[in-house]
Amino acid sequence: MVRGEVNDSRYDLVPIGHVRSTLKEPGAAPRQGTEGAPNAWLDIRDEFDRALDGLRVGQQVLIITWLHLARRDLLQVHPRDNPAAPLAGVFNTRSADRPNPLGLHQVRILQLSGNQVEVGPLEAVDGTPVLDIKPVLT
Repeated sequence: MVRGEVNDSRYDLVPIGHVRSTLKEPGAAPRQGTEGAPNAWLDIRDEFDRALDGLRVGQQVLIITWLHLARRDLLQVHPRDNPAAPLAGVFNTRSADRPNPLGLHQVRILQLSGNQVEVGPLEAVDGTPVLDIKPVLT
């Protein structure tokens, strides 16, 4: 569970599951899913399996993750880790390193099996907490 305080109000984020992937280290992951990321499985916790009702193979969804291995103390980065690029604020980049390391991944559902969902391509590393799944609206 992720906890925090903002303006004296509290919030809790409870992972609904985790990513199961062949990507084991952030350095091995492509920057974006469309840049050669593998397919991966979302292992959804049993208590959330009814929330998967209505999802279908072929559907485009957004996966929101907590990038648990990211640095939270960086406010500026060289975009795409290119030292020749000028520093930019993390809010103007897709860097995983940021104060609240939320990942946003648009993927296609490839297979549904109980409380497991195969999606792809997904650049999140093995063990990344999944916070939410949302349909892409067209």
